Amino acid sequence: MDYGEDVLAGPRRRRVPEITAEEGLVVEDPASGFCGAVVRIDKDAVVLEDRHGAQRLFPLRPAGFLFEGRPATLVRPAAPAASAGTRRSASGSVRVADVRARTARGSRIWVEGVHDAELVERVWGHDLRVEGVVVEPLHGIDDLAGALAEFGPEPGRRVGVLVDHLVTGSKEARLVEAVDDEHVLITGHPFVDIWEAVRPEAVGIREWPRVPRGTEWKRGVCAELGWGEPADGWRRVLSGVSSFRELRTPLLTAVEQLIDFVTVDVTR
Repeated sequence: MDYGEDVLAGPRRRRVPEITAEEGLVVEDPASGFCGAVVRIDKDAVVLEDRHGAQRLFPLRPAGFLFEGRPATLVRPAAPAASAGTRRSASGSVRVADVRARTARGSRIWVEGVHDAELVERVWGHDLRVEGVVVEPLHGIDDLAGALAEFGPEPGRRVGVLVDHLVTGSKEARLVEAVDDEHVLITGHPFVDIWEAVRPEAVGIREWPRVPRGTEWKRGVCAELGWGEPADGWRRVLSGVSSFRELRTPLLTAVEQLIDFVTVDVTR
């Protein structure tokens, strides 16, 4: 006689699926309700970024997230098999071995300040030398139109401009709107300063402090975090960056667009 399932065995547990935490995967932390896309995964934690650009760090634990409304366990992506002799630059591109810097192109990438230039060099320096692209600090964009008029952009002599705090209604946005030249591409990021484009966990903090209006941003940050003078703070920030993985997505996108723009071979 078939008595069916053993009634003393108790309920069967559903197996919680394991999902690879690929960049861009959208999940939710059920405890806080925070929903965001995976932007970075470390040994035992994952960083999520919501649609407003806010980022939070969550520990990796079994059944710790919701994926499409159902419990899921996030797991680290499998390490890709290393190709013999293949090395990556800090930007993630294939490193070209034993290459001499190319003669500088006529085109340029302009950034607002020295810190911007140093950060771009730290991550994209190899790529820029291979391509022969020079990065120059403008020391602000208040006279961007005048600087462009003096440079004289034309085919083969393009200008890519990286702007801080490029958001609707800002002073920066108004200055950019006044530029209309097919040989000029202006991109930017929403952060007040290039420091803020570095992921906070890369410099050992949970988030960048909010600085009151009227206070110089760098000084306000250093005062809040006990970092001393801005020069001391910048050394701390720069030392926390070794590759593109320590930078936030809007900056990565903006710089890659500029490099593509100024390295296009224009024959027309």
